[in-house]
This record gives sequence, C-alpha cells and structure tokens, in this order.
Amino acid sequence: MESKAVIKEKFFIVIRGKSRKGFCRGCIGRVEAETQHGELMGLLYCGGSSAGSPKSGGIVKKEDTYPLTRHQAQLLLFVSSMSKRLELLCIPQLFSAICELTQDDLVVVKHKKGHLPALVKNLMQVGRKENKDDLQMLAFEVEFVDSDHSLSSKKPAPLPLFSAADIIQVVPSSSVPKGLQWKDGQCLNRKAMTRINSISSIGSKGQVRDRHTEQSVPHSPSLSHVPLEVGSMVEVVSCFGITVYGVVRWLGVPGGKTGEWAGIELDYEVNGCSDGVYGGQRYFSCKGSRALFVPVTKCSPDSRFCSSSGRETPKPPEIPPVPPYEELEEDAAPIPESEALSLLVGKMKGIQGHINSCYLDATLFSLFSSSVTLDNICQRPADAEQPVTCTLRKIINRLRRQGFVPAESVMNFRKQLGCDTFRTDEKDPEEFITVLFQKALSLEPLLKLRSKGETSQGAYTFQIFLDKEQLTQIPTVQQLLDTSCLSCDLKFEEMPSCLMVQMPRFGNKYKMFSHIMPSTELDVTDLLYNSLRECFVCGRLAEHECLQCLPDRKLQPGRIKQYCTTCNTQVHSHPSRQGHSPKALSVPAEAPTGTPVPRQTMQLFAVLCIQTSHYVSFVKYGSDPHSWLFFDSMADRCGDDQNGYNIPEIRACPELGDFLSQSDEELAHANPSQAPELVRRLLCDSYMFLYQNTAVPLSQSDHQEEP
Repeated sequence: MESKAVIKEKFFIVIRGKSRKGFCRGCIGRVEAETQHGELMGLLYCGGSSAGSPKSGGIVKKEDTYPLTRHQAQLLLFVSSMSKRLELLCIPQLFSAICELTQDDLVVVKHKKGHLPALVKNLMQVGRKENKDDLQMLAFEVEFVDSDHSLSSKKPAPLPLFSAADIIQVVPSSSVPKGLQWKDGQCLNRKAMTRINSISSIGSKGQVRDRHTEQSVPHSPSLSHVPLEVGSMVEVVSCFGITVYGVVRWLGVPGGKTGEWAGIELDYEVNGCSDGVYGGQRYFSCKGSRALFVPVTKCSPDSRFCSSSGRETPKPPEIPPVPPYEELEEDAAPIPESEALSLLVGKMKGIQGHINSCYLDATLFSLFSSSVTLDNICQRPADAEQPVTCTLRKIINRLRRQGFVPAESVMNFRKQLGCDTFRTDEKDPEEFITVLFQKALSLEPLLKLRSKGETSQGAYTFQIFLDKEQLTQIPTVQQLLDTSCLSCDLKFEEMPSCLMVQMPRFGNKYKMFSHIMPSTELDVTDLLYNSLRECFVCGRLAEHECLQCLPDRKLQPGRIKQYCTTCNTQVHSHPSRQGHSPKALSVPAEAPTGTPVPRQTMQLFAVLCIQTSHYVSFVKYGSDPHSWLFFDSMADRCGDDQNGYNIPEIRACPELGDFLSQSDEELAHANPSQAPELVRRLLCDSYMFLYQNTAVPLSQSDHQEEP
C-alpha cells in the first residue's frame, strides 16, 4: 500500500462508516499517513483510563472523518461517550465557544441537581504524558455560583471537573481576562484562549432555577416603562446574569398574586418552567419547559430588536437567500448514507414549515429522503403525470440534491391536493398519506387486509386497536401489532412493501400508553393469511392459533401463539387454559412438514412523533445502527407570526441507535426517563412507525407492465 507521510500534526474524529481495522464512529485518531486511495493511517486514542495512550494504528476513509485541532481532540477525548462527542460536533457554534473559554467565563453545566451556572477556573490536563504519542485529555474545573450572585462559601476541594459535553451554554463574564492556568501553576499561553465577545451567535440556553415563579429576576428600570402586550418580544435577566428571551402569551393577574404578570413562551426549554400552567391553572399552551411567569415589571423589551430610544422596533426579517437550484431531467436517487450528514444536518435543512404544515413536512421527509422502497414512484414518465405528481417529484429531487426545500415549493404542492384545508388547517399524517398515495401517486392501497376470512379490503395505514389491559405498561410495536391483529381477527393477504403502523392515540389529546418501545424489525410471518407457520412450542408446522394465550405470562406474553396438534392439546390441558378456544388454521395439504418456515420481516425506517400539536420525525438514513436523523420543520422562527419565517433543522441522532442496539432484555428493563432527550421524546410521543420491505418494491407490477 503506497502512502505519503504527513508531517504536520493532524487529528480527526470518525463521524460515519462501519468499524474498520480499529476505528469506529466517535473514535479520535491522529493522522500518521494518507494513502493515494483517500484513506488515513493513524493512531487510535481510546476512551476510559487509557484515553490518552494511543493503540496500534488503524485505517479509515478520509471522507468518514472530521478534522480536529489538537486542542479540540483533547477536549473531546475527555468525553467518554462516543455519541455525545458527535452530538457536540453537531452544534459547531457552541463547540467553538467552548474551545475558546477563558478564566472566569460564565457557563451553564449539566449537573445531577439540574442545569447550574458556574465560573470556569482552570483548564485541567488529565492523564500522564509518558511518551511522545500520548495525548492528554482536557477538562474544565469550575466553581458554582450561588443564587445571591456570589461565589459559594463552601469551596469544594477539589473543584469539580466537567467535560466539554457537560457545558450547555457559554456566557461572557464582565471580568478582565486573566488567562487559564494549569493546576500546577504553569500558564497556558495560547491564542485560542481568547474571550468570547458576543453570545448572540452561540445559541445560549439560559437557566432559571425556581419553579414557575419570579425566579430571582432583577428589575430593569431603564426600559420597564415600555408598555407590553400579548405578542411583545421580551427578555428577562436572572440573578446569574443569564438572559432568557421569549414572547408574551398572556397578561393578567394570576390567582393568589397582586399586580400584573406576564406569561412568556421562551425561545428554548428551561428547567423549572411549565407548558403554560401556573398554580394549577392553564393560562396558555406551549411546549413543555418553556412557559415562564413573572411580574411585568421584571420584563424588558427584547434588546435584540430595540432601537437606541429603548422602544421595541422589530425589523421585518429578511428571508435568507435560498441557494440557487437548477432542475435536472433525471430523478435524484435516495440520499446515500455516506452523504446524508454533510448534506442534511444543520439549520435551514430539510423541508421548511409554513402555516400548520408540520404533519406534511415530517411525512414527506420520512417517506422520501432515504427510503429505497418508495423510490419507484419517481420512475414513471413525467409527461404522463398530473401536475400534483410533477410538483411532488420536484420537492423530492430538491430535497435529495440540495438538502433543503423552501416553504413556497411545498405550498404549491398543498394547493394542488384538491382541498383548501390542506393549505391552512392542522391535519394528521394518515389523512395526508391517503390523499398522497391516491391523488398524487395514483397507487392502490398499500395493505390488503382480510377480516374473519371474508374478502380483503385495502388501506394505506394500519391503525392499532386493542384494550389497554391486554399488554404491559410499555409495549413494543411488535406486541401492539400482533395483539391488534389477533383481537380484530385480521390478517395481511400478502406481504406489504411498506407498512405504516398508527399507534393507539388520537391527536395530541389522548394516548393509551405513556411510552412505546420501537421494534427495529417487525416479524409479520404469523400475520399473513394462509401462510405456513411454526408451532410456538416445538417448531413443527402449526395447525391451531389461540387468542387467549396471547397475554399468558408463562408463555412469553405479547407473542402470537400457534401450535401443532400435539402441543395444542398439551398446552390447553393446563387448568388455567382449559377454557380457551383455539382456532384451527388453514394448512395446505401439500405443505412440507420437516422444513423451517422462512420468516417474513420488515425494517423500521422512520418514526413520526407528535407533541402539543406539532409533528416531527426520526429517519434512518443508512444500514449503520447509529444512522438516525431528527427532523423538525419548525424548529425555530425568525420574526413574528405575520412577518417571519420558520427555520427547519435536522440533527444527527446516533444516541437513538445506541439505545435501540440494546438487547431485548435490556430494552424491557430500560427506564425511559433516563434516556437521552431525543430518545425520550420518541418513546413518549411516537405517533406512527414506518416499516419497509426492500425485497418487495412498491409498484413492482406497474413497472412490469411498462414497455
């Protein structure tokens, strides 16, 4: 293997690709040489106690890495979780600010007691440098700030250490920069340690400690005379000097208080805040942990939109320039796994939301960004299509080529769906999916369902129906599907190519289960009409099926139970099962009896979630278990409701892959409240799970008929 030596010291982190010769996602390495085939040969730095000592060299594709400075590599090396390293890289402005921290800068850190403000005191070298190739880790020694804006009188000895991933906000302090000091007194004299002059570009997340109340907010007399009204943009400064921003959603006197108060919807989540409830009474509705209630005297007009006179002067936001896009005749293929992160991750990525379009945006992104099963719909001759289909193809091609679709493109599509309410009203994904496949794609129902042996009926989605008592507190999608099919005596007449399973909930008002565990693989073998099935006990050809055995705790509750004649007799001889009524299965006379029944499975490729009437989606963009994206078409907003625009955002979500890669036993005992934020959101808010079978392409029969 020919290679060219690399003289300048270079570090990198692996951001994608399968494990190869020592390297995996999240690993940090140092480049030793670069081959002519675009591969890097380097030393690997592991985690744990030996994080700073390199292991033997490995090889990784250059395109699967992200370059790091030595300082960045040292900071990330102290982050033990591979997924948290990658998550931090997905917030480049925050990571850049963390890399430039200096002494007495104010930060907010994740602590077991919550998010706490603290002052950076030292940059600590962790580990010994015993040879020239060792890379010492870097951690931050911080001192917590008390609520009276003074340093804690109980100085911890030693001061606690925090990694770069523990810092969620960086705030510039008003003190004179003194430069960070090593613990042993050696001065760290490096240009990278300069003060951050502005926080506006960091996307800071203020932390307010007391619950739902005034939260120790100082009065701002210079601007308090400006009258406020519902819709005013305001800021509130905590005693820690941390400013939070939001929009006034309610004005009045809450129960038990005197004087006028303001209910503010914050720009981001803050611990201790609510979803619009104060004192047990709801005053407005918003996302959880975003509602702050304070006296109006402690509110000031948002300084980001104030003129020198102090009056609020919101400027009509300029719509960011949309990158030029040229339509090509050929259709774009689904986004390959190797290009998904670089093309999609970031703000102003995905499909831009506009006027209650989140249900449509999340559905389109889930179905068409990376899924290969639905790709055949784009292969028909364009001149034979309706205008709505042509518009849809343009949206799909632009998403796959540019990674961003502006709101006006989607609005044109909404206008062509044949109903005015698609342009303005909130809707649910299943209603849109039916119109999408019927009108825009002219496809027959994806599912053919047979009930009680009668004629089959078509459907585009599958709604779960069952009694809550039939399953455990946190069921899996497999258990929900099996139980629903058996309870309603439903079977799939043929193997689906795409199966969209709608959870037992109705909009954002009611959900049957507080959490639902995803099944990454869905086994539908026992749900196919007249298909061969194995005995649950011995594995021979099954001839009977029993619905009453489904919840039996001695027979794996939640699993479909079918038996051969011998096992059926033995199982139902037990006193607790003698009252069951097993049903005979239709078994072809020529069915082989000695060969195993092949399993028919489908793979999870997307999940639609809903929270307070807002839909988002999780999408798997490749074969790697960690290749997950989180998409929100209205993650942020610039300007007000009349003159602003929504900012869509896509985030890498490898932590979902970490969670789902656990064994069935580990998942069964997992505590959802302890899962990472986005994983917790999926478990709690899942609305529809999307599965595909790549072996059965959609519209296969249509293509076979084409000349």
